[in-house]
Amino acid sequence: MRRVFNTKKIGHTGTLDPNATGLMMILVDNASKANQFLVTATKEYIATVKLGIKTDSDDIDGKILEEREETVPNKEELVNTFKKFIGKSKQVPSMFSAIKVNGKKLYEYQREGKTVEIEPRDIEVFYIELLDITDDGFIFKTKVSSGTYIRTLAQDILNDLGLIGTLSELRRTMIDDFSVEDASTLEEVLEGKYTNLNEAEVLSKYYDRVEIRDRKHVTDGKSLRLEGYGDTVLCVNNDEALAIYVREEDGRYYCKRGLL
Repeated sequence: MRRVFNTKKIGHTGTLDPNATGLMMILVDNASKANQFLVTATKEYIATVKLGIKTDSDDIDGKILEEREETVPNKEELVNTFKKFIGKSKQVPSMFSAIKVNGKKLYEYQREGKTVEIEPRDIEVFYIELLDITDDGFIFKTKVSSGTYIRTLAQDILNDLGLIGTLSELRRTMIDDFSVEDASTLEEVLEGKYTNLNEAEVLSKYYDRVEIRDRKHVTDGKSLRLEGYGDTVLCVNNDEALAIYVREEDGRYYCKRGLL
């Protein structure tokens, strides 16, 4: 991406696990400054589960720990089990995930044979939809809060069913209301076939937008007095994102991060 856009300023709003495919949001140039403010709320995935194989990583790329014959559940059994996992709960991420601890990804610790204490995380599953039943497993679509690990969710579902299995495929299809269908592939980007999203337009989906007449007032980081807005606002001038401002105890808004 740095080569394509001829810049050192490249960021993202969340990686994919090593074996997963699908949507990633890439931040270019000044948009990379907004990374901390693009904490996405929801993600949608399509997961394929293969029964009869248990691996150490809970996906098809892991070391096989156990194999046995399994009978594929019927639609009613699967749907009823899915319902048990809808809502809020706590989840301990897999050691094979890309979550970082002390600046290092968990799967990097695992490859070195090291263990790390992982605190349970608050998650929410908004829906789980059965897409297909295959000869050796099933495929489901789920929408979850950001930070939810699907391989762990799949194992919880399998445990409830009394089965062993593993993720054979995982694809991220949506981040909030951004769809993989509207995204460009890496090959297309390398060929220059892509469309940049406007930074102000994207941030406006998450924060109240304030049109600023005196551009210099904001670029100089001076405080603002505003009425009728949320605690965090996006300051914009002529459709260009200038800064993120946050309301403090005195009721005024102060610059949290300049975006130019």
